[in-house]
Amino acid sequence: MKTPPFIKPVSIGKIRFDHPPVIMAPMEDISDPPFRRICREMGADWVYTEFISADGLIRDADKSLKKLDIYPQERPVSIQLFGAHIPSMVEAAKAAQEAKPDFIDINFGCPVRKVATKGAGAGMLSNLEKMTEMTRQIVRAVSLPVTVKTRLGWDQQNKNIMDIALNLQDCGIAALAIHGRTRCQLYRGKADWSLIGEVKNDPRIRIPIIGNGDITDGPSAKNALEKYGVDGIMIGRAAIGNPWVFREVKQYLLKGEMPPAPDLAERLRVCRRHIRLSAEWKGEKTALFEMRRHYCNYFKGIPNFKAYRMKLVTAPGIKELYAVLDEIEATDFSQAP
Repeated sequence: MKTPPFIKPVSIGKIRFDHPPVIMAPMEDISDPPFRRICREMGADWVYTEFISADGLIRDADKSLKKLDIYPQERPVSIQLFGAHIPSMVEAAKAAQEAKPDFIDINFGCPVRKVATKGAGAGMLSNLEKMTEMTRQIVRAVSLPVTVKTRLGWDQQNKNIMDIALNLQDCGIAALAIHGRTRCQLYRGKADWSLIGEVKNDPRIRIPIIGNGDITDGPSAKNALEKYGVDGIMIGRAAIGNPWVFREVKQYLLKGEMPPAPDLAERLRVCRRHIRLSAEWKGEKTALFEMRRHYCNYFKGIPNFKAYRMKLVTAPGIKELYAVLDEIEATDFSQAP
């Protein structure tokens, strides 16, 4: 197969990717070390931590500090920070640098009310001057490459992403990831990739532009790279309980073919390992709760599975959870009523 023209090397900071990187997006209670490790093994080129509160980090809050854990198998990895107070964000960036990630990322895109209404995350979209100054000070304060993840703007009438991109580029960021929705859209409607493409193809833009939003499989990833020319793609919700999406996308982009879907044996093997790694890292109680959001996709498409999904989300302990997985393994779903 002839290499498509959109498959080209991309350098961000000192890290060089031989092709546009396929990136695991930061997701609260999802992109923790166990799942980041699994996604890297499945083909993700670069992963992000969950977003970390700057205020929590500088107060030495246990939950925020725990999110700084990084393991060799997950590199390259970004630590993502959010906050509304510039001095706190600068101090947090310095603290995050001590964990030795490959990148420091600033979250200017989280749309949830409790973050945005306090002026952090996507709340910064309505204050370009403060966003710019915060970014400038963080870039100056750390020696690692700084990247930013943001959205198109606050709402339909205020899509100021071009001004945002140019301002942040002038601050010295190493790359910009753009989610193709506004803050007011949250995750509703379709992502607008046309504006992402406008930013990427503007002659004034010199930094890599990463596109995010509605990338769910190989064809949607190819369309984003081929049609809009972005330097990388970021996958978020489509990866929940489905780390194989990275394998599928990579094989489709690089070889022009779709790999076979994981069979039940592989799904069970990866799910068991995910549970074990999660329990080891965050404790059994938290692992039991946070794993629940993965089961729907881990076993998506298996007929007559509803009763087992209910058993998975109600298992009171790890031992009982493994017993349910053993029961699933012993079931012939082609014969189940």
